[in-house]
Amino acid sequence: MAIQITGDADADKVLTDDPFALLLGMLLDQQYPMEHAFRGPAKLLSRFGTLDPARIAGEDPEAFATLCATTPAVHRFPGSMANRIQAVAREVVDTYDGDTTRLWNEATTGADLVKRVMALPGFGKQKAQIFTALLAKQLGVRPEGWEKAVGDYSQDGFRSVADVVDPVSLLKVREYKKEKKAAAKA
Repeated sequence: MAIQITGDADADKVLTDDPFALLLGMLLDQQYPMEHAFRGPAKLLSRFGTLDPARIAGEDPEAFATLCATTPAVHRFPGSMANRIQAVAREVVDTYDGDTTRLWNEATTGADLVKRVMALPGFGKQKAQIFTALLAKQLGVRPEGWEKAVGDYSQDGFRSVADVVDPVSLLKVREYKKEKKAAAKA
């Protein structure tokens, strides 16, 4: 299935074709509109020439931060996100020999997958659950018990990026988040 999150066919193709790109998109999805966050890996690829975790992990941190800050920046906080991108790349290299798919292909259960994702820099429980739901809903990666491990994110609806498959669903997810934010303030 082709990922359709960004509204940009080329950026979505990068997410579809490169598992590390999809992981980075999820990493960048914080304090930044989701479609912009998920365009970040395509920006990195065009500037850096590769999304190979080993190459990213080994790049000079200052040079990499400058690359991430080049307009249009990879994220609204390019310096801190450059550090996190490199930290995630190092973890993928050190723990999974640079093969991002091992993160989910070797997970024995949904809970194990959520735990593995939570072990990555920049991923808390909610982000790990959403990423696990995205893998299940859009890529068919469904380890035993994934529904329980991700809670409400497993249900049909428009709660998170896991439910974004086109521009209409993107708007519905935005509306849901807006309602939740308003309810929390009330």
